[in-house]
Amino acid sequence: MLAVVKIAGQQFKVQAGDKLYVPHIQGNTGDKVEFNDVLFVDNAGTVAAGTNAKATVKAEIVTALVQGDKVIAFKMKRRKGFRKKHGHRTHYTQIKIESIA
Repeated sequence: MLAVVKIAGQQFKVQAGDKLYVPHIQGNTGDKVEFNDVLFVDNAGTVAAGTNAKATVKAEIVTALVQGDKVIAFKMKRRKGFRKKHGHRTHYTQIKIESIA
């Protein structure tokens, strides 16, 4: 069974048993979460999309907080002495898909 689910404004293609990194979700390691915003479901060749896709994706939080790679935003104007450096690390949560029902 395959589903496309919307998590925190991003779409993910998931199957039971998949582990994936999603934008940070509030919760602790081991908590169960459900995602009801399912956009597409493929169940052994039977396809449902849009409002016909009545499914719920159940997942477990594997790692509560994972930091992504550091991203540097550097701005400079030549011959003016202007230099500005900002950086950030995006926070993710690792989840494991348990079932699609």
